[in-house]
Amino acid sequence: METFVYLDHNATTEIYPAVKKAILHALDVTGNASSVHGAGRAARKLIEDSRESVAALVATKPENVIFNSGGTESNNMAIRFFGNRIRKNRILASAVEHDSVLKVSPNIELIPVDNDGIVNLKALDEMLALSSSSKGGNKTLVSVMLANNETGVIQPIKEVVSVARHHGALVHCDAVQAAGKVPIDINSLGVDFLSLSAHKIGGPAGVGALVIKEGLTKIIKLSPILYGGGQERGHRAGSENISGIMGFGLAAKHALENLPKIKNLATLRDQVEEKLSIHKDVRIFGAGVSRLANTCNLTMPGVAADRQLIAFDLAGISLSAGSACSSGKVKPSHVLAAMGIVDEVSSTAIRISLGWTTKNQDIDRFIKVWNEIFKRSKSSLKKLEAA
Repeated sequence: METFVYLDHNATTEIYPAVKKAILHALDVTGNASSVHGAGRAARKLIEDSRESVAALVATKPENVIFNSGGTESNNMAIRFFGNRIRKNRILASAVEHDSVLKVSPNIELIPVDNDGIVNLKALDEMLALSSSSKGGNKTLVSVMLANNETGVIQPIKEVVSVARHHGALVHCDAVQAAGKVPIDINSLGVDFLSLSAHKIGGPAGVGALVIKEGLTKIIKLSPILYGGGQERGHRAGSENISGIMGFGLAAKHALENLPKIKNLATLRDQVEEKLSIHKDVRIFGAGVSRLANTCNLTMPGVAADRQLIAFDLAGISLSAGSACSSGKVKPSHVLAAMGIVDEVSSTAIRISLGWTTKNQDIDRFIKVWNEIFKRSKSSLKKLEAA
């Protein structure tokens, strides 16, 4: 029997074995991190050690890291921190952002992207020129992700920041998909808010962090979205998820160490694209621009994505048709639509995403099964045409 092949690492990746052990260790620590007694201080140390590791992942200081429940909350925190302060605030987001950005507010203005999914800097500049933020007050927030979860396309964040700063705007960057796949330095990028999630880098689900630019809280007042205790320096109320945070911290260390290995996954991804693009009309989205080394979004001409997913699953291969945050539903991709891809084409697109456990034989198996599914679909079509 052939082994199970997992090619959906952008949805979630396997947890590192050492992280599992760390989580179990943390579960043995009895103490509330807000308590001043010995048990509480022991719990607090686990959190603060992990904060240092997560901070190192994005080259910042530990005090700039706010732990929370994951990428979705991080994105909500950044936008609602900002958007709830003054009714007249504007929020601009690229049209290919994750739903956890786009659905935070009904008033978000979409920044168009080109056919490769790269944000249109000229359009951003023109949109910001309409804002009063150039007169001061930081009344506009721009949200652009570092790397897209569906296509892997990497955005020119430094250029986005440059345009935003010219108009006095702040910048939020969803780095959930990029973390652990490319080096990240929040100071080099220049962004004000950065979102992270543990389960994308080999940690547990249900824990993440919002990283705030050094000194930003001295410039503007940030309102929390959860009220109660003073945890996370008053930015996020509620007792911390100690075991999850410890797992996040250790995963961050492993992610930094494994960056070269993840970068080398481009060889396997390119192998897929080279061998499957020989088929007429196969499209690979974002192939002409900088992408994450582990991600490939491609079409199987004439075969609906949901049919492909079922066929691959029956063959023991797990992958997806885009974002995994839609309750398991296969629906038209707003990312591909924003890139100008018509539904007839985008409905045949699937995403494969590789990870730290991906092997050469996994790729060979995927290519073999892809060809089998495509061959069967063409044969079925010919029978229908002949009937």
